[in-house]
Amino acid sequence: MRGQTLIVLAFVALAVAPSNASAAQHARPCVVPNVKGATLKTARKRLLAARCAVGRVTGPRNAFVKGQSPKPHQRRKRGAKVSLSLARKPKAVSSPPTSVSTPAPVATPIPSAPAGPPEPVGIPGSWQLVLDSEFNGTTLPPDWQSGWFGSGVTGPASSSELDCYSPNNVSFPGDGTMHLTVNAQTSTCGGNTEPYTAALINTNPDDGRSGPGFQYTYGVLEAMVYLPGVPGGNGAIANWPGVWADGQNWPTTGEDDLMEGLQGCTYWSFHGPLGLTNDCVSNIGPGWHTFASDWEPGSVTYYYDGVEVGSVTTDITSSPMYIVLDNVVHSDAPNVTTADSMQVKYVRVWQH
Repeated sequence: MRGQTLIVLAFVALAVAPSNASAAQHARPCVVPNVKGATLKTARKRLLAARCAVGRVTGPRNAFVKGQSPKPHQRRKRGAKVSLSLARKPKAVSSPPTSVSTPAPVATPIPSAPAGPPEPVGIPGSWQLVLDSEFNGTTLPPDWQSGWFGSGVTGPASSSELDCYSPNNVSFPGDGTMHLTVNAQTSTCGGNTEPYTAALINTNPDDGRSGPGFQYTYGVLEAMVYLPGVPGGNGAIANWPGVWADGQNWPTTGEDDLMEGLQGCTYWSFHGPLGLTNDCVSNIGPGWHTFASDWEPGSVTYYYDGVEVGSVTTDITSSPMYIVLDNVVHSDAPNVTTADSMQVKYVRVWQH
């Protein structure tokens, strides 16, 4: 009987095991949304959409959310409860504009490549180039495609976004780079209408694509990127361009964020099974930069413009990761988006 029971259990486990793509989506945690100023009914909907739940509620139920705990944008386990305090008078919150005038693109000089075979900028060692994606053509290079687990207009990778992704926002205007653009135009995905349309491309081989895609385990991932700035922001980065790599079962298989423009600063971060390690590099402003991470067994070291800016030596994963480039809108700061595009000259991966 014991042997028969084991066979039945194994069969059931195989029958219900999700695909890699489904597992990657379903493993997403509760990313606490900002519900301040919302009614309790609206707050419940936002929390549910973000895979969170309503916890203790204080104050009159027909009022507005005055405070919340945990604070917005913190990551918790799926279904985590968020306590809400309500008050009669709503707290003022910024709302995204319904329309904006789009300025003409700003011409920016593109750095020239050094002579000789490509090498990681400022990272010593003996390296073999295993991926060289040059974005100087008229279409996406091999291994890349637009969107997040789907084709056409797709939903966002994070519940903290106010956008959908459109392939029309990925363009090649003939200046030798790819442009990823955010528009203050409504878009619909997953049954939701969002106030912005954004852009994301990736190399995930398990998101339903027809081509092989690209994943790697260990090595240097480097991208040359033009960071858009906030109009009148005195050198602040727009909210939310990114260059990152992701495993198939988040966060168990890790996430390596080479660069994220958040709240006016440029961050590196690594998500492991136990949590997040990150830091702001305050002297990196809008313009052209190289961003790189050297992922080795037990460590990840970050380099901005060839200079080491930080490292992580705990909770480092070892499963393959695919590459993601995006320019999106974070829900905590829609007022610091910009029509200026994020541009990409190349993405490369080297291994020992």
